[in-house]
Amino acid sequence: MPERSPETHVIDFRAADQLLAARDPRGAIRLLDPVITAHPENTAARLLRARAFFLAAQLRSAELEFQIVLEREPANAFAHFALARTLERAGRPDEALRHFRLAAALEPRPDFLEAARFAPADGAEGGGG
Repeated sequence: MPERSPETHVIDFRAADQLLAARDPRGAIRLLDPVITAHPENTAARLLRARAFFLAAQLRSAELEFQIVLEREPANAFAHFALARTLERAGRPDEALRHFRLAAALEPRPDFLEAARFAPADGAEGGGG
């Protein structure tokens, strides 16, 4: 295989993103592996590979990759949320809830709040009488 250039890595990253969107996580992983080998500090590539591992049901690999992202970017709400989904899928709901709550605290999006099981601020259910 010829030596890869930085430009080739950018092309591979973008192609991997497209493969992931087309539901080909294994193809995305194949493209991202050499990118991350050449640029292990590239958090965007690691996050994309973590998502690909998750979609390929390679949960342990996804978990490890999301953890690397969070070591570098502890305030990355999406990485906390995605790690939580990974842990949930792996049958570890208590660990998942912790990361869902961190995601919701960092970025109070409706889907993050719902997953964190925080009560809505308005329209709370309940009945009185």
